[in-house]
Amino acid sequence: MRIAEGALVSVKRRTISEINEKIRGGEAVVMTAKELCDAVRGGEDVRFEDVDIVTAATCGVMSGTFAILSFRVAEPNTFERASRVFLNGVPAFVGPCPNERLGIVDVMVYGTAHRDRKYGGGHLFRDLVLRREVSVEVETKEGKRIETTVTLDEIPFAKLCSTRNAFRNYLAFVNPKEGAVPTIFSVKELEGPFKELTFSGCGELNPLEKDSTLETIGVGTRILMSGAPGFIIGRGTRSTPEKPNLMGIADMHEMLPEFLGGFVTSAGPEVVNSWAVPIPILNERVLENVKRLDSEIKLVVVDVHGREPIFEITYADVWKQAKVTFDASKCISCDVCEVSKVCPTGAFDAARKKVDEVLCFNCGACVRSCVAGAFSAELGKVVLGGREVPVAARQSDRHKAEKLAELLKRRILEGSFTLSAPVERLKF
Repeated sequence: MRIAEGALVSVKRRTISEINEKIRGGEAVVMTAKELCDAVRGGEDVRFEDVDIVTAATCGVMSGTFAILSFRVAEPNTFERASRVFLNGVPAFVGPCPNERLGIVDVMVYGTAHRDRKYGGGHLFRDLVLRREVSVEVETKEGKRIETTVTLDEIPFAKLCSTRNAFRNYLAFVNPKEGAVPTIFSVKELEGPFKELTFSGCGELNPLEKDSTLETIGVGTRILMSGAPGFIIGRGTRSTPEKPNLMGIADMHEMLPEFLGGFVTSAGPEVVNSWAVPIPILNERVLENVKRLDSEIKLVVVDVHGREPIFEITYADVWKQAKVTFDASKCISCDVCEVSKVCPTGAFDAARKKVDEVLCFNCGACVRSCVAGAFSAELGKVVLGGREVPVAARQSDRHKAEKLAELLKRRILEGSFTLSAPVERLKF
């Protein structure tokens, strides 16, 4: 049908204020990104009138995560200034405030800082959120050494922050050369040539994939970071129009331990962090964007040595089954358990034949390592230049991203989480 010149065209719109009114009135319709995409895949015609908010989420290895902590370590006048601080052996940067003679330290702890090859900043953050007692060692300007302990409830200021988190998906990695190479992008050394593939990104669940035009996500957008309410504070480092990412901040006191922690790669400890972001369906353009499926979202495969692109696939090629399952009846109690050796989060207790579901990252490294086939998940295979390459491990936990999106949906429906309009658009 041709629209006559000058005729009015009805454009469907709603505002964040209107959506918040519906939340307060118990009338808002909220869907997780998984629910929406499953409906689209199933052939349902999801219309503008059918949904007000879509909750998107991502959980993965996010190197650009750090904590800012401020707490008392001694009585006033015990020392002039701290010069070095260690928490459970993990080094922290002191300052910038000197807190001269107050007995208080301000520190920044990188998620990638580490005590040894098995324990780093991510492990420390999780121990804090679990309310475990953490050892503190302070070296002072005048040469004193102070030793004490602290729990998160004794740290009045504890914020988790990011230099760059929640990339609009990321990359897949292969080693096209002979031999094996240690890398933060694999649990074990990445074997080549083209013997295995690892990847990052939650595909169709990812917040920046659901709002790729940044129409609803901006400075001041309320989020959940590892389960705690927080805010987006800007674009992250190395952010580009093709690969945008975000900076955010949230209070560690309200975080949930299953959504953050340590992850040991073949190149040392990394940090796991999680984001959930509400996408208000302000117009039909936003709705069409959130309907995008894994099959429409490209995943670039790069050479792990220099990150040069060599192939292109989609997230539908690698996301087959998010959850890894364990059948204890198949466990044969090997003298040396390969799964225990390789598990990047220490989630498997071989002696008890038990998986800690809170620790488990669903990376899938156990599936290929278990000789008895007690662990299972469809990790998938991809064809690269005529070669069939199996997925060895995932560095994003889609199962936990789904859980975090569900948590955000529940909080919105309960009225404990309302939306905030960005105070500034993000520019990339």
